[in-house]
Amino acid sequence: MIELPVIPSERKKRPDWLRVKLPAGPEFRKVRQLVDNYKLHTICESGSCPNMGECWGAGTATFMILGNVCTRSCSFCAVATGRPNEYDTDEPRRVAEAIKLMQVKHAVITSVNRDELKDRGAEIWYQTVVQIKESTPQTTIETLIPDVKNNWEALERMYAGGQEVVSHNMETVERLYRAVRPQAKYARSLEQIKRTKEAGQRTKSGIMLGLGETVDEVHKAMDDLAENGLDILTLGQYLQPTKMHHEVIEWITPEMFEKYKEEGLRRGLKYVESGPLVRSSYHAERHVNVPI
Repeated sequence: MIELPVIPSERKKRPDWLRVKLPAGPEFRKVRQLVDNYKLHTICESGSCPNMGECWGAGTATFMILGNVCTRSCSFCAVATGRPNEYDTDEPRRVAEAIKLMQVKHAVITSVNRDELKDRGAEIWYQTVVQIKESTPQTTIETLIPDVKNNWEALERMYAGGQEVVSHNMETVERLYRAVRPQAKYARSLEQIKRTKEAGQRTKSGIMLGLGETVDEVHKAMDDLAENGLDILTLGQYLQPTKMHHEVIEWITPEMFEKYKEEGLRRGLKYVESGPLVRSSYHAERHVNVPI
């Protein structure tokens, strides 16, 4: 195992349980070549995911549609912030074709926030799912959709393509929203999950730990999510992308992650993926079998 470099501004040295293998191997190179050839974006690269080597080495990837520039400036996220370019209407076809060539059994699709678009990019979301299903009907799909800012028509279009899982990340506890997600609202994200569940979808969300939250606040977030119809929750350690981003306040131990998993299940969630290196799309193929 190769330990990743420690970011100087982090308060403590990265612990041993956060060691990951650097990306390598023929399958990893094959996926990278396809991503480059089809001019696609992946959150694996843009989000500096620590599991990129494991997932790409297995021939899977999480694709990021609607460009790689976000209209928001969350303090935890490594994706570039600014004014996005005009979106590419041919992107759904390219994503579907790449997934077919990669022989992906389960695909995760996510996107940047496109607050400047009237439909929040909903039509591209819909077309991407539909074209993947047309190209490879056997491929199961999770869509990790952004905050639609109360545009519920856009939300309905985003989940209407036939995907198996609809995910929207809370990211952190309510108290930390102003510092971590200044352009988002805790209650609004809960409402989005509630509406998605009421439409009969399999719902999923993720929270990063180590940003300064308390145990009681995590338990409260679990209760809120369960009450609003969440099926699947992922919990992982926050890793600071650069010295300009939010500091790591605490390293959460594997034992504590296991306790959080037990608490989540006890509080009514159907499935909890919890561990230091867990990210939204980690083991995502397992989540399609969670009962609705």
